[in-house]
Amino acid sequence: MSKIHYREVICQGDLNVEILDEQRGLSLTHFAQVCGQSPDWVLQLIEYDILSATHPHQHQFLSEDVSRARRAYRLQRDFDASLPAVALMLDLLDEVHQLRRKVRHLP
Repeated sequence: MSKIHYREVICQGDLNVEILDEQRGLSLTHFAQVCGQSPDWVLQLIEYDILSATHPHQHQFLSEDVSRARRAYRLQRDFDASLPAVALMLDLLDEVHQLRRKVRHLP
């Protein structure tokens, strides 16, 4: 069994997960372990475009994918939301985050 070293960082209320050894992406099985979920759940995230799939049969995940998957799980759990609803919520949260970042940089 291989070890995955990561750390969770909370910055301005957002939880970010950083994989400390990111020389290569995580496989589907390892990614599911880091997220504390099943590989089938991860595949459903890909199906609903919550996570992007690089290659249809060979999944490689990065640290930002861990953060997004954990956010998806929290939304699904906290609001008892379906995955299509979670996908929409994440898209809207991302858009709000981008708009707030643009507003901070206005003169």
